[in-house]
Amino acid sequence: MASALIGSPTAATSQAYLESNPVRETKALITELCRQFYHLGWVSGTGGSVTIKVHDEAIPRPNQLIIMSPSGVQKERMVPEDMYVLSSSGSILSSPLPKPFPYKPPKCSDCAALFLKAYEMRNAGAVIHSHGMESCLVTMINPLAKEFRITHMEMIKGIQGHGYYDELVIPIIENTAHERELTDSLAEAIEAYPKATAVLVRNHGIYIWGDSWISAKTQVLRIASNAKDCAKNKKPDLNDLVPKRITRPSNNNGMAECYHYLFDAAIKLHQLGLDWSTPNHGPITISRGVLGGHPNGNISRKAGPLISNDGVEPSRSCIVLDIEGTTTPISFVTDVLFPYARHNVGRHLDATYYTAETQDDIKLLRSQVENDLRQGIAGAVPIPSDDAGKEEVVAALVANVEAMIKADRKITALKQLQGHIWRTGFQNNELKGIVFDDVPEALENWHTLGIKVYIYSSGSRLAQRLLFGNTSYGDLRKYLSGYFDTAVGNKKETSSYTEISEYLGVDNPSKILFVTDVFEEAVAAQAAGFEVIISVRPGNAPVPKNHGIKTITSFSEI
Repeated sequence: MASALIGSPTAATSQAYLESNPVRETKALITELCRQFYHLGWVSGTGGSVTIKVHDEAIPRPNQLIIMSPSGVQKERMVPEDMYVLSSSGSILSSPLPKPFPYKPPKCSDCAALFLKAYEMRNAGAVIHSHGMESCLVTMINPLAKEFRITHMEMIKGIQGHGYYDELVIPIIENTAHERELTDSLAEAIEAYPKATAVLVRNHGIYIWGDSWISAKTQVLRIASNAKDCAKNKKPDLNDLVPKRITRPSNNNGMAECYHYLFDAAIKLHQLGLDWSTPNHGPITISRGVLGGHPNGNISRKAGPLISNDGVEPSRSCIVLDIEGTTTPISFVTDVLFPYARHNVGRHLDATYYTAETQDDIKLLRSQVENDLRQGIAGAVPIPSDDAGKEEVVAALVANVEAMIKADRKITALKQLQGHIWRTGFQNNELKGIVFDDVPEALENWHTLGIKVYIYSSGSRLAQRLLFGNTSYGDLRKYLSGYFDTAVGNKKETSSYTEISEYLGVDNPSKILFVTDVFEEAVAAQAAGFEVIISVRPGNAPVPKNHGIKTITSFSEI
């Protein structure tokens, strides 16, 4: 194990710093976390571990010291003096003193090498390794499944980067006799799933990482009460997880609670014969053509009341749909949504200027405009600093946004702001989502067949959810399993579809059907191995002659 912990001490490794308040407080915080995790059943029998980087504003995170709980010690009886201190590269700087019989000689956590991978590859600030029963059992339901997937559960909102309507995907790696032997497979999973904040280990537990914890004094963190809130389907107040005198830098511990809640929910749904991976959590559908019968793997009939599809075996496991010109008339986007955003951008920015959400929108727009000015993009005008006053900043923002909308630019800064403006429009019943008449029935039919449907649009995920959640046919999001926007890449680039294929966990990309009205998008998806269909709807741009790709005028033809 020592070979995995070799490294050079950083500048912050003096004896004085090792005895400083930030280090002492981080040791105390881990001690209290381990005690609470023990009572939650996550670190029983000396199993499991916690590590946190010492938060110090004067030291860049990659160079911060690492505090790590020991191995083979009863977590509910640990004290700060039991902790190990490691350099950022993993060398042990400080070890606990041996204790008399019956205590074993001190030993750094067997998970050390895995923790270091999370720190290195994700720039994490804290890592939790739990042996919670839920995280173990959920990997055993199907011993062949390589992922755990769940959607449309309130507690998904507690996972970084996810919302209620998103699909949470967690990779599953195989267990080994010694934890250090998991290092390579953990690293491969982290690399293969860039959006993941956790990795499950089959028959073992879970590794969860998050942003930096602030050094905190020892105090009882209200984790147990938050767990009870989880049981009542109430999202915990993550601000209760650290002392009130400091600003919370991470929801790492809250994520751990939410993960365990979701695993427990999946187990209970499975016992009821219900499918936790689909939007409405209806009865599990047996269909060997859909990812081996179930998105999370083959399901035994002993699981509960299952239904079959009377021999219908869809050749596709997933369908990915474009919006504009495919599910929705182009005219709705160009004649309704875009004008609404353009006419209301000034009002929206003025009314919400000081909110954290709008300040984040402004930050993105500033960065985009600075880049546009360097490239000489037409319509870009400088945005003054905040010192110039709200009115001048808003005026410059409006000018830039109007130019971006006029040029129909597919950029994140614009799409994010538009989504927030449209949200207000839908909430005020000033907007209503429009889809073609054949879309609702097709979505329902695919859902019945067990085919998972996703959206991939240049519009933000928020805008996508707003459109499908507020249509004249009602809320259609119950038929959708997830949403992709340009954060995965440009829609005309093959790499974007490769990324989607990896996210969906489909071994053969040809099992994914992509439907779009844009020929270049179809070509890019086809190059990634997708089955593709071009949607020919009223108002769509013409496609090249003899292009060789199947076309449809209605989803009823699919």
